[in-house]
Amino acid sequence: MRVARLMTNTQKDQEINVTGATVWLTGLPSAGKTTIAYELAGRLRAEGHRVELLDGDEIREFLSAGLGFSREDRHTNVQRIGFVAELLASHGVTVLVPVIAPYADSREAVRKRHQQEGTAYVEVHVATPVEVCSVRDVKGLYAKQAAGEISGLTGVDDPYEEPESPDLRIESQNQTVQESAQAVHTLLTERGLL
Repeated sequence: MRVARLMTNTQKDQEINVTGATVWLTGLPSAGKTTIAYELAGRLRAEGHRVELLDGDEIREFLSAGLGFSREDRHTNVQRIGFVAELLASHGVTVLVPVIAPYADSREAVRKRHQQEGTAYVEVHVATPVEVCSVRDVKGLYAKQAAGEISGLTGVDDPYEEPESPDLRIESQNQTVQESAQAVHTLLTERGLL
């Protein structure tokens, strides 16, 4: 836990404890990562927590424009997101990161960055089976891949390395979005991060 100094009109140099954390939600496309993250973000904000959500699609557009989907480019994208997440979390923000991050070594590098900086990091595997994801097909990616319009779809014709020991594993097909968000909330509470 870090200590931050705040200056207010009524209290100068008051020290307060601020707890931030990065919550990385990894899983296949259409697994439910972003939906769960938005549900959790709304709840945390209602409770008065400082929250930021780093949506993978927005990051690709604004921070990682120009990167493709090669293993190297995916690794670079994940490291950029991890850097921003750690920076925010180190300043007392709960950072929700619903990003596929298909390679174990990329996720581990982000975890190590957080450990080196003394910043909390929680990995949540949204372990929705590819069969369920392809039916949901939120962005139409599975249909495009099946039609031969795209290739390199994570979990279909490009690898997805499932986390071996995530902090939490959610099978979103077996519970509601609210229940999934509650499971993450409970974990953060148990770890003293809320």
